[in-house]
Amino acid sequence: MSLNGGHSPRLDPRATPTTAPGLHVVNHRCAGSTGAGTCASKLGQPDLGFASLNDMREHAEMIANLDPSVPLIADADAGYGGPNMVARTIQTKRCGHLSGKELVSTEVLVQKITAAAQERERLQSDILIIARTDALQTHNFDETILRLKAAIKAGADIAFLEGINSKEQCKAVREALAPTPVLLNMVEHSATPSLTPNEAQELGFRIIIFPFAAIAPAYEAIRQTYQNIKTTGRTGLASDFTPKKLFTVVGLGEAAKVDAQAGGAMYSMI
Repeated sequence: MSLNGGHSPRLDPRATPTTAPGLHVVNHRCAGSTGAGTCASKLGQPDLGFASLNDMREHAEMIANLDPSVPLIADADAGYGGPNMVARTIQTKRCGHLSGKELVSTEVLVQKITAAAQERERLQSDILIIARTDALQTHNFDETILRLKAAIKAGADIAFLEGINSKEQCKAVREALAPTPVLLNMVEHSATPSLTPNEAQELGFRIIIFPFAAIAPAYEAIRQTYQNIKTTGRTGLASDFTPKKLFTVVGLGEAAKVDAQAGGAMYSMI
């Protein structure tokens, strides 16, 4: 995954198993799997550390396989253990906008980043390592920057400071960590001020992610549909939203092509 193509920041509207196909339909250049989205959509739980490595791997694998040409930012929480588990995670948490964090020491953070970087080198992988810290809740800004600098020195390619609370802080973190690219987490109506991709670019960010871009609208639409059924007896779906349209979005055409090229006629009447 290169950060050098084009001038606009990479946009990552975070996907869930249900919403990921829609992301590809509108041709976003980057995708992401989120711990919050996995907890909510896969487990029916809040983002309080319920998702395991296997949960996150399955979720990320599903999204990545929809279109392998689109880079995927995969949430790996805190690595699911010590250096050996971090290495295993490369082979294959509590939400950042909730309060009550307990942070590992900078030494432990460095050990985990080092383990990830070493495993990447062993595998000769082109994976990029994003070092995230939620330290702003419990430490001052300068201490937080020192944690990220230590992670970068240990092998992280991109810095991710969670819970930035002002445009001034946005600018400060970019300047403090330059030339390392910094990721901006755009959780609307939360700690970080709402910025558009263009505004984020003006502040120097190279990547911006929208963790609620898929799950929040999906929840609202599903809730409204169930309410429609309860009150009117109908879903209220648009008349052109047929089963075939849905299946086309999730790969009906490609499946029919594979079948036809193999000499089959299973989908010829669809």
